[in-house]
Amino acid sequence: MTLEPVIGLEVHVQLKTDSKLFCRCSTQFGAEPNTQICPICCGHPGTLPYLNKKAVDLLVRAGLGLGCKIAPHSVFSRKQYFYPDLPKAYQISQYDLPLAIHGKMEIPNGKGGTKAIRIHRIHLEEDAGKLVHAIGNRELSYSLVDLNRAGIPLAECVSEPDLGSPEEAYAYLSQLKAAFQYLDISDCDMEKGSLRCDANISLRPVGHTKLGTRAEVKNLNSFKAVKEAILYEIKRQTEILNTEGRIIQETRLWDDSRGVTESMRSKEEAHDYRYFPEPDLIPIDLTPAYLADVQTHLPELPDVKKNRFMTAYKLSEYDAGVLVGEKVLADYFEKTITYASPEIAKPVVNWITTELLGRLNAAKKTITESPVSAEHLAQLVGLVHKGIINGKTAKDVFTEMFDTGGSPEQIVKAKGLTAVADEGAIGKWCDEAIAEMPKAVEEYKGGKERALGSIVGLVMKKSQGKANPQLVHQILQKKLS
Repeated sequence: MTLEPVIGLEVHVQLKTDSKLFCRCSTQFGAEPNTQICPICCGHPGTLPYLNKKAVDLLVRAGLGLGCKIAPHSVFSRKQYFYPDLPKAYQISQYDLPLAIHGKMEIPNGKGGTKAIRIHRIHLEEDAGKLVHAIGNRELSYSLVDLNRAGIPLAECVSEPDLGSPEEAYAYLSQLKAAFQYLDISDCDMEKGSLRCDANISLRPVGHTKLGTRAEVKNLNSFKAVKEAILYEIKRQTEILNTEGRIIQETRLWDDSRGVTESMRSKEEAHDYRYFPEPDLIPIDLTPAYLADVQTHLPELPDVKKNRFMTAYKLSEYDAGVLVGEKVLADYFEKTITYASPEIAKPVVNWITTELLGRLNAAKKTITESPVSAEHLAQLVGLVHKGIINGKTAKDVFTEMFDTGGSPEQIVKAKGLTAVADEGAIGKWCDEAIAEMPKAVEEYKGGKERALGSIVGLVMKKSQGKANPQLVHQILQKKLS
């Protein structure tokens, strides 16, 4: 059979609150195990939860930002199951009446257009604790329980099964992460567990509309893992179906070290969790005035910012897309432009995406940890634009800026790196280069424009890289004409 994949993603993001969803325990990352807990998040008998209003505010903002319909009336439910990291033996979540439904996310379709991915729902729930199976590099023969995450507020965003490939899943997840960061509801740091993703994958014959039996894959702790796990599942299910086998509905775990998925348990249905309304929490009722106020204060989202960058700064779709992919990167670019001018936006983009990001990646740092400030980068690009230093010198200056955090103007002055703009001195170097490269001169005069580059290179070598390149070109062209 010719089969096609059908993919849906369940994305959990930790909401940016200082305290947990139903108590006042801290949500700060990195604390010692079981130091941010209380009787409420530990599920002690007789305790009562009370709702964190900011978590509701953030989820409503997320729903409106993704075009969802916000329910004016929603309730919490108990999702009941037993696991060592779930002290109450149930999770407070939302089931039949979630806060946000029927949203949409546009992703590139690979053909120059976009594809709409429907968002089924976004609901509010508390996180479970964490089982620890190793201490450092030492594997344990038993498991430890850390309840610091128990009660952490989560927004679970469930897509419709509209994704058709690992690449589409990657693009959707990337854009969803960017949207959540722009909406300032989460830092979406996968290393800290602030963003987690489960993938539901099934196959069906091409042209059919009925969904196949799906497998849910968990333990996807990076975008790369999401893509590779989906690719593996498609291959695994294809082999089974093409040999007249049957797909079992189950939950599987992704083993990143081996690059395979493994069966974890049979897939639960909703009735297995015995959902019922949470009796200790009153319903959430939102007024039209409240929703209008949240809508009014929504920030600029990635697609809108991308179009503005293309219009205001004359950037290509690719450059604008790279910048808005991370909110902190887009903010750094705009801050740099405030110290420079829109006319040098393209050189600024080039310096950010090649030199700066390249060095940051090599140093395993983020743009927020950049030793090169936006103001200093603007100064450097301005020095090149004005012809005070040339491109080669600028790269040397940038290296020192990255290493020391220094100002480019001070570095250029201290090292005497200002470009030579003396026409007499440059003319002398040009005469020497012309005399030493008769073949290149002959080729240039014969119509080979590229031959001039060789002569320019020799002039720059003679000037130790200090000659103004534009002036070198002008003088050589004049002398050779």
